[in-house]
Amino acid sequence: METTSTFTLFDGLIWGGAAISLLGLFGLMWCVVVVWRARRAKLADDEMRAVLQKVLPRNLGALFLSVIGLMLVIIGIFLA
Repeated sequence: METTSTFTLFDGLIWGGAAISLLGLFGLMWCVVVVWRARRAKLADDEMRAVLQKVLPRNLGALFLSVIGLMLVIIGIFLA
């Protein structure tokens, strides 16, 4: 009996989007941990601002990855 692979382009789109979304989720969790550690360290106001300014672009990038990944998953589901 011959078996054929049923993995399609749309399956790849779904799984790839899920992987990108998870990568963004891990980035968001990293940002939360960094800010949480800074709060527990009770830094001075200027030092806390420096930490937040450093984390903000990475937070936005991680959020962007999560959104793009979820969009790819939804497009893959609609087209499959």
